[in-house]
Amino acid sequence: MTSSAALQPESGLIVACTISRDVQNFDLLIEDMEAELGESWGDLSFDDAKVFMGQPDAAALEFVAIAMNAADEENLAMISDLIRTANEHKIKVIVIAEDVSPIALHQLLKLGAEEFVPYPLPDGALRDAIERLRAPDPVAPEAAGNPQKAKGNHDGVVLAVHGMAGGVGSTTFAVNLAWELATIDKKDPPKVCILDLDLQYGSVATYLDLPRREAVFEILSDTANMDNDSFMQAMIPYKDAVFVLTAPTEMLPLDILSSEDVQRIIDMAKSNFDYVVVDMPSTVVQWTEVMLHSAHVYFAPMELDMRSAQNTLRMVRALKAEELPFEKLRYVLNRAPKFTDLSGKSRVKRMAESLEIDIEVLLPHGGTPVMEACDQGITLGEAAAKNPLRKEINKLAISVHERNLSIATGD
Repeated sequence: MTSSAALQPESGLIVACTISRDVQNFDLLIEDMEAELGESWGDLSFDDAKVFMGQPDAAALEFVAIAMNAADEENLAMISDLIRTANEHKIKVIVIAEDVSPIALHQLLKLGAEEFVPYPLPDGALRDAIERLRAPDPVAPEAAGNPQKAKGNHDGVVLAVHGMAGGVGSTTFAVNLAWELATIDKKDPPKVCILDLDLQYGSVATYLDLPRREAVFEILSDTANMDNDSFMQAMIPYKDAVFVLTAPTEMLPLDILSSEDVQRIIDMAKSNFDYVVVDMPSTVVQWTEVMLHSAHVYFAPMELDMRSAQNTLRMVRALKAEELPFEKLRYVLNRAPKFTDLSGKSRVKRMAESLEIDIEVLLPHGGTPVMEACDQGITLGEAAAKNPLRKEINKLAISVHERNLSIATGD
């Protein structure tokens, strides 16, 4: 479809346009646009798009789909200018990208592109993006009767959870610890939130069956202008007990956040909640230092295996070399041997001695109910209250809460 033919259909208004260097490079996009919009769409080059968006004919545009590949990154300034122009004319933007770097995508989304769809287009992806653009703005939590208000009058306890290896159950531990803290006192329940800072593989939303919201990316990409209300609106409540800042909808590079960004987020969470549970990526990043200094307790879940031992040893060496507070780490052994397993208990002791650490929390293997609860998007406290893993996490939550209360009262 050529530019001139596309912009002059026989009948009907143009409600959308593709913008690209050559739309023929995106044949699947052409097919999907025709399937969704029929003849009510057009095609523009990068050079023509800015001029057209300022003309009266562009008033009917619902959105533009900017299609680009790796070769177009050299024109990133021009594409960025097109997004700004579209925003000025209240035209929504979908970015269709093939082999484009995460940094470039981040810049375009930060400028105001509402949606990103990878190319080749997955089945139904363009339709879903268009439906999200056409959907009414979600009701803010306060307007929806959300009992959690942005008050900013707390000084919360920060509990970071950093798995020493993948698959050691750190997210399961974080989610259930937050739930136990939130339900520990029926008369005066603490205000608890979870921050999922694993920007690439974060699964807190999955384990609690919560949607991921675009507002999360907006908060992460502009923390300098974040306030109490915008922070709370980006969060989603789970059973009106735990409030969750999910991982973003799209996979993002971990260095998209600076140390200053993370510090602002932690300070904001502390001012609005009694307990702030942070699910960290297993990777050590620049802002890990901020979390080490901010956290009151830095839980380090691990397993009784060689990979956990080696990673823990490297972690401790790295923290000591940088003179960081490694003593804040509290080691949590998941899937620990049973009480009657004397051989297993001996292995735990030898592991702790060889690493020169204290393993303070032993969590039993919860079995199939743990995996089922995670898949169903509910907590162990709701799905299997008598599960041995749930009982141990509950004991830990009680210990943390009692310790916090004793410090607050000066006992």
